[in-house]
Amino acid sequence: MLEYLLSSQAWLQAGLIFGLRVANMSLDTVRIMMVLRGRKWSAWIFGFIQTMIYVAVLTSVIKDLTNFLNLIAYAGGYATGNVVGMWFEERLAIGHINMRIISPNLGTAIAERLRNNGYAVTETPARGKDGAVTLLNVSIYRRQVSKIMSLVQETDPEAFITSEDVRPVRRGFWRA
Repeated sequence: MLEYLLSSQAWLQAGLIFGLRVANMSLDTVRIMMVLRGRKWSAWIFGFIQTMIYVAVLTSVIKDLTNFLNLIAYAGGYATGNVVGMWFEERLAIGHINMRIISPNLGTAIAERLRNNGYAVTETPARGKDGAVTLLNVSIYRRQVSKIMSLVQETDPEAFITSEDVRPVRRGFWRA
């Protein structure tokens, strides 16, 4: 047994299991994001491919449960695949996001700057812990977050910004 574990074939098999498990979990992570964003066909395709890989990898591991290299590769691929899937999904930036910007002094200036750059902004006077503030709502595509962040930070470095994923229901302005 020890001789087999030291062979290049054992390490190659473990590497293949690791790589396929990373791909499997990456697809699973992206599939979940597609489900949450209502992308039925994308979720179906990712789910189909992910399941095919999962069955193939699990079968190869179960064939020899005494081979600890395969078990370690399987577990390591699972953990790594989650992180890789998250990274990949962030790069895809599919979907919409609503950003809330709170500024105690420069809310109107931020709103004007965003509007001048083609973004729709809803401006609301509000009251915060320390007094009057301006609350801005901007609904954008996820891929535009960094642009909005830099425009806001250039105008008011003290602005408080939060965001949440949203699913558009009806109408509104979405800058392409």
